[in-house]
Amino acid sequence: MATSSDRNPPPFPATDGPKPGLSDLLDGDSDEGDDIFVSNRINPVSVSRGVSQPEPADLFSQEEAGPNTAKSNGVNSDDDNDLFAEAQSDLGSNTPSSATRPDVSTSSGPRPASSFPQNPAALQHTSLEQLEEEEAKDSFDVDVAVTNPEKVGDGMNAYVAYKVFTRSSLPIFKSKAFSVRRRFSDFLGLYEKLSAKQTLHGCIIPPPPEKSVVGMTKVKVGMDDPSSLEFVERRRAALERYLQRVVSHPSLLQDPDVREFLERDDLPRAVNTQTLSGAGFLKMINRASDAVNKMTIKMNESDTWFEDKLQEVEAEEQQLRKLHAVVDSLVNHRKELCGNTAIFAKSMAMLGNSEDNTALSRALSQLAEVEDKMEQLHQEQAASDFFILAELLADYIRLLGAVRGCLDQRMRAWQRWQEAQSTLQKKREAEPTTRQTAGTEWETKVTQYERDFDRIGMSVRKEFLRFEKEKAKDFKSQIIKYLEAMMQSQQRFIKFWEAFLPEAKAIA
Repeated sequence: MATSSDRNPPPFPATDGPKPGLSDLLDGDSDEGDDIFVSNRINPVSVSRGVSQPEPADLFSQEEAGPNTAKSNGVNSDDDNDLFAEAQSDLGSNTPSSATRPDVSTSSGPRPASSFPQNPAALQHTSLEQLEEEEAKDSFDVDVAVTNPEKVGDGMNAYVAYKVFTRSSLPIFKSKAFSVRRRFSDFLGLYEKLSAKQTLHGCIIPPPPEKSVVGMTKVKVGMDDPSSLEFVERRRAALERYLQRVVSHPSLLQDPDVREFLERDDLPRAVNTQTLSGAGFLKMINRASDAVNKMTIKMNESDTWFEDKLQEVEAEEQQLRKLHAVVDSLVNHRKELCGNTAIFAKSMAMLGNSEDNTALSRALSQLAEVEDKMEQLHQEQAASDFFILAELLADYIRLLGAVRGCLDQRMRAWQRWQEAQSTLQKKREAEPTTRQTAGTEWETKVTQYERDFDRIGMSVRKEFLRFEKEKAKDFKSQIIKYLEAMMQSQQRFIKFWEAFLPEAKAIA
């Protein structure tokens, strides 16, 4: 028994090196931490005998006490889930709130490009389709004619009154057919009324024919003079085309001034239509002021569609003016040819009367008759050149001026908007007592002017597309009409010469 009590405890298993301490275990990787539990399962006696070995519970308790140490050991804690929350909070802090976002409508800078349509071609195509659909739905059954010019009064107080006959089945008129008498100043007054109202909405107002002091003076002196009759006929045709363009416009036809002009018998006389009146002088001043503003104020155009169209209008107007000058020269040439043909026919007739040879005398007399007919054809050709081509070009030169005025109206709307923004900025920098009241008032104005600018821009697009369509239709119809007139004239030329050919061959 004594020997058993003196027995020594069994030795510890041999190890290759010193045992790792607690600090070594904490500084190691997570994979080495797994060896702790493996060694505990291998040496249960050592643990039971109180040998200082690290416990797993102590390891996790130290991790909870020091989160930084746990992260360095590669052990994930519950705090790691906050990584996404912090990322979301950082992302949210970088996004400006609605309170800190800049107000575009009240900024004093230029209009951002994103607020304008980015695809003008697509918008133009869509607007053209919408315009065609609207025109297909609306039926403008209105036929207007200006006829029977009549001189009223004597001397320098005389004027010419025209009969305006209207036929329509639209319910906006009181009857289906009616007529009134109008003088030239009434047409000018209608244009002034429409310009004052409809131009603000971006509409293209067809302009009336221009005034002619020389032509009216000749008419007042003598109505029976050929030049006076030609002047009156030119003006009558121009006034008729002017009214036809007005009543074919869907917005202008609904205007009460247009219906009053067509229906009312005792229309009040238009005032301020004289060239040398006070209103005319103010118009000249306003035109000069607008020209100065266009040269001094440069619009920050963000929509290239309007810039392209303005350049197209200016280039087309320049070409039309050149073509109009050439057609005027052609008309004068035909008139000169007409006069020379008449002189030639008279001389040929005198030569035929003095000729002794009967066959030759008869042939010369027949040639004189043919030349008389040629003189009439030259007159008709000169009239076709003027009334079909020259007047068409003159009308569209004035219409292109109205288109430019429509684009200028959009620029004036932009100027009002920018001036309101500048005033709002000054009000915000003013005294604190008046800052809030004035700022609210001008913020409303800025918003309203911005809406007006956008609305006028849309209206100008629609009007321009409609103008392009009407222009193509007018030029097509007038060119076909001109070609048909020329073909008829040439056929008559051939007929006259074929009839004269046997007489020429009969000369012996």
